[in-house]
Amino acid sequence: MADPGRLRVEGAVRAALSRLPAAVRAAPPVVACSGGADSLALLLATRALRPEACAVIVDHGLQEGSAERSAELAATLRGRGIAAEVRTVVVGADGGPEAAARQARYAALAAARPSADSPVLLGHTLDDQAETVLLGLGRGSGARSIAGMREWTAPWLRPLLGVRRADTRAACADLVPWEDPHNADPRFTRVRLRHEVLPLLEAALGGGVAGALARTAAQLREDDEALTAWADRVRAEAAEGSALRASVLAAVPAAVRRRVLRDWLAAAGAPAPTDAHLRAADALVAEWRGQGGPRLPGGLDVVRRDGRLTVQGAI
Repeated sequence: MADPGRLRVEGAVRAALSRLPAAVRAAPPVVACSGGADSLALLLATRALRPEACAVIVDHGLQEGSAERSAELAATLRGRGIAAEVRTVVVGADGGPEAAARQARYAALAAARPSADSPVLLGHTLDDQAETVLLGLGRGSGARSIAGMREWTAPWLRPLLGVRRADTRAACADLVPWEDPHNADPRFTRVRLRHEVLPLLEAALGGGVAGALARTAAQLREDDEALTAWADRVRAEAAEGSALRASVLAAVPAAVRRRVLRDWLAAAGAPAPTDAHLRAADALVAEWRGQGGPRLPGGLDVVRRDGRLTVQGAI
């Protein structure tokens, strides 16, 4: 009899693949494989459903022996009849070590796709989702961050967001997963959440916290998608060249207005406007008394003139 964990993993992958757009569903999938339990379980399940799936192993070069370990993993997978390749990347420094490694990894995975429509499957689990929600809460990053990771954001597919790590370990029991020492290094915020904060919450609240956080993320994603669709319509109506008509923005709730402003500022070249920047820009609509607008990073200014908001200055 098949292990229940393996069945849950395969069921999750099958369901996620079935929800993809037709062209993506028909393209050969790529599975990001680190050698850990989550990615191995994902790879085995995907191969059972899509034999043409290949594995891509990204060597970040951040740990001694990483090249040898990556090559050994690729050889092990090829020995099981799985096409596997190693992509070596250079990790920069922008945004800290975790963000820089992620940026380099995603660029390598995207470049490894055999087709422009090929999805890249990532092994994030329900536990990873819970950690992401806690990070968003702690940083005050807003609904989009607390909504966590989405199952499908082209080309990234995360089939295991409803699957626990215990299931992925069971699903790759015939392989020995690699235990990344970074996953136990308390210098990383996510590691401390995993080993300190979440166990404390589970004990204090009687269990079920990871699942509850994942459900919260799912509910917020639905809300955020609805508000974002509304904001897109408002932005199209308010647009006048590169400016926005304040009268159109004033007619909608603040939650919609700030989404319009955030996307508009990003399109104008404002790097990562903060909540304070957005609220100051919003005040030019909701609390207009002739005041000046906010100064944004990069030397940009938001200005209201003749009933229109514009961004002035140059990066």
